[in-house]
Amino acid sequence: MRDFSDDLTAARKRVEEARGYLRIDVQRSRVIELEDRAAQPDLWDDPEAARAVTSELASVRDDLDLIDALTERVEDLETLYELGREELDESVVPEIDAGLESLRGELDTLELRALFTEEHDERDAICQVSSGAGGTDAQDWTQMLLRMFSRWAERRGFVVEIEDISEGTEAGISSATFTVKGRYAYGLLTGEKGVHRLIRISPFDANARRQTAFAAFDAVPALEATEAPEIDPTDLRIDTFRSSGAGGQHVNVTDSAIRITHLPTGIVVSCQNERSQLQNKTKAMQILGARLADRQREERRAELEQLSGEKRGIDFGSQIRTYTLHPYQLVKDERTRYETGNVNAVLDGDLDELIESFLQWRRSEDGAA
Repeated sequence: MRDFSDDLTAARKRVEEARGYLRIDVQRSRVIELEDRAAQPDLWDDPEAARAVTSELASVRDDLDLIDALTERVEDLETLYELGREELDESVVPEIDAGLESLRGELDTLELRALFTEEHDERDAICQVSSGAGGTDAQDWTQMLLRMFSRWAERRGFVVEIEDISEGTEAGISSATFTVKGRYAYGLLTGEKGVHRLIRISPFDANARRQTAFAAFDAVPALEATEAPEIDPTDLRIDTFRSSGAGGQHVNVTDSAIRITHLPTGIVVSCQNERSQLQNKTKAMQILGARLADRQREERRAELEQLSGEKRGIDFGSQIRTYTLHPYQLVKDERTRYETGNVNAVLDGDLDELIESFLQWRRSEDGAA
């Protein structure tokens, strides 16, 4: 009978390593504390605090259930292997093979968690795509990016909520703000922040010439209401306007859409997809708070690292990744040097390998620093 000893030993070792980076011993103590708090009769007197407790409790339980299930599956495979060896039963080989293959796949996905090193990696992500150099092609490219990230999120079972879209002048969009809701959404999307370049035959050029277009992606972690920085109302300019695009009968009937400008920083946020002006304003303030908090973190990091904090324009020489559709097909990340020729799959949301390569590259860069 085939020898599975090394394969089973490797699987058990990876599960034990997962216990470490998931901090399972700490989590078992934490779940007791959270269950005690969740059982308090006055829990929902403070809805924000209650939601934080129940959300963390669900996440901790998920981790504990996952590690217990992985441990049990390794033990079951070890038992099956021992029985097969004792009885010289070759019929168990396909079952052990399939079990190990499934286990490796789940552990490959789980091990991404070891690459999350930032405080807010576990949060939802408030995202924005915006067009840069390239005219109509850039606006079309921005809409393609919105679709790409939306499809990626849906593949992972995340929820995507569109908060605001500004239509392009001839085609596509000039910008869009959207929230990706799911555990580790922000950590996964961190490496996508930056300028994305597209090279293709322009569908908007009558002479079918090659065109280069640029668009930027940004993301900040969503915050709980209690974590948002204080915002002085006198620092805000609030404008109302009519919503555009799909959204129900209320759209284009009243000036329900909201645009908030934070005057000291120049940060502008808009929301138009809620059903009332008050709801749009509340959502816009949440997004503004998250962006201001992220700005403060970046400023502190810049001070500590003595960086200039200068941002590049959304044009030539500033891209993090290039998507080439002509004269050949290639997606290449300019930081990690990872590349793939399956451009259509990437544009359809198959981003996991690009994201993982960035997280691995970031860890190696941090280790070398």
